[in-house]
Amino acid sequence: MAYLCFLMTALGVTAGAHRLWSHRSYKAKLPLRIFLAVANSMAFQNNIFEWCRDHRVHHKYSETDADPHNARRGFFFSHIGWLFVRKHRDVIEKGRKLDFTDLLQDPVVRFQRKYYKSSVALMCFVIPTLVPWYMWGESLWNSYFLASILRYTVSLNVSWLVNSVAHMYGNRPYDKYINPRQNTFVNLGAIGEGFHNYHHTFPFDYSASELGLKFNPTTWFIDFMFWLGLVTDRKQAPKGMISARKERSGDGSA
Repeated sequence: MAYLCFLMTALGVTAGAHRLWSHRSYKAKLPLRIFLAVANSMAFQNNIFEWCRDHRVHHKYSETDADPHNARRGFFFSHIGWLFVRKHRDVIEKGRKLDFTDLLQDPVVRFQRKYYKSSVALMCFVIPTLVPWYMWGESLWNSYFLASILRYTVSLNVSWLVNSVAHMYGNRPYDKYINPRQNTFVNLGAIGEGFHNYHHTFPFDYSASELGLKFNPTTWFIDFMFWLGLVTDRKQAPKGMISARKERSGDGSA
């Protein structure tokens, strides 16, 4: 149960807040958007609007004072420290200049934002605790600790590793002039979000990696939803563009 909740939590961030709402790398029909919003509430990483706002600022001003979790300020800051301090004034000032009307026009995003606290309490804590207790007699303490608290702690740190480790350790086959790296360890935990040098080079690509590369459960999920008819307009970087970029700015590692 804890692992199933972890997968749902991860998809709410990777397929939902990240690839769908932040980057608009594909389109999702209403039933899928509702599922991803519910999963995002289980993740408890700020509501979809706030998550996407910070992420878009991160991409536009990566590794500067306007980056909410600027990796140049060190591992601890980029991993978790940025949540303990007030945002740098550049984050606020430059963030105000970006357009977020597409997010506010989505009724699913607006609804989740309005009822975020109650949805987090229900999805992140109550349901993961009560389902094992009710369905197969697990003790409330065990289900609360494993499926709720431990799962939440692990999922948070896995997501934060993308901001810290994946900006510091690994190779840069697509663009050696930016900090984000390819990191297999992060990729395994973040179900496909560890191809970070690729993602920052081609942020519009729905797969956040070259298709067919290794382990990317988030891409598999989006492709399955496409097969079901719930996903359309998956954006991809053309192979020629990828090869040209590797030749021009890659570090030669791939």
